Amino acid sequence: MAQNKHDRINPRKYNKKDAGQDSGTGRKDQSKKSVRRPGSKKNYPSGNSRSKMPSQEQMRLNKYIAHSGICSRREADKFIEAGLVSVNGKIVTELGSKVNPGDDIRYNGERLGSERKVYLLLNKPKNYITTVEDPHAKKTVMDLVGKACKERIYPVGRLDRNTTGVLLFTNDGELTRRLTHPSFNKKKIYHVFLNKNLLHNDLVKIREGLTLDDGPIKVDAIAYANKDNKKEIGIEIHSGRNRIVRRIFEKIGYEVTKLDRVYFAGLTKKNLPRGRYRFLTDREIKILKTNAFE
Repeated sequence: MAQNKHDRINPRKYNKKDAGQDSGTGRKDQSKKSVRRPGSKKNYPSGNSRSKMPSQEQMRLNKYIAHSGICSRREADKFIEAGLVSVNGKIVTELGSKVNPGDDIRYNGERLGSERKVYLLLNKPKNYITTVEDPHAKKTVMDLVGKACKERIYPVGRLDRNTTGVLLFTNDGELTRRLTHPSFNKKKIYHVFLNKNLLHNDLVKIREGLTLDDGPIKVDAIAYANKDNKKEIGIEIHSGRNRIVRRIFEKIGYEVTKLDRVYFAGLTKKNLPRGRYRFLTDREIKILKTNAFE
């Protein structure tokens, strides 16, 4: 049976340590500068987005609203025009309006904060729990990124203890909501390692859709990751249901021995060693927000 062009997934390409590029941005490899051990106090590398809210100068109102994390600038303009934004107690509807440091800016009556937004990518290792606090967990992902910045950041979504790979952290609440809410269905690609060769007929079953205990599930694409080793599978999926990839294979009699997320909402882990983190570049943040707010 011929493979559909959309099913030709090679998860390895998202995990290469290509000498000359980082994370698909087309920038020259700066991994020695940009990849730092957790807790490192080196200066942040050039190219990442860690700009603070200006403390002594004016800022466009829509930019301020976007920096607060509730929406994009384009959406902020719509909120302004709709009369949902006030500055120092007065409704502002004029696009292009500017605000000063210390102004009281509110959306729907809620005051907006001006904390800078942080976006960090971790290549999660095995045996770490994706949680901010868990008194019963020996190791959490916050042990790896907790000293990365002074802002309080949170993991976007979850990877179970034994799943490795791409994990985003941020303090951008609206972006997090967009990326994790089931209705938004953001693209994820996994490199799956099985306990035995996946029969072609079973691959077709998964491609055509299965019914699990919590309802039907259909992947976006699936293919052998290595033509010489049918224990390795590439799978693309949008669902965020709990342990969904593992349960798909368990349903037809296979055990997932290793699971690695290699792609999430436009982000990959190229040139990022396991257990290390780095801050996203401006370009990556733009791509991420485009994926989130499209």
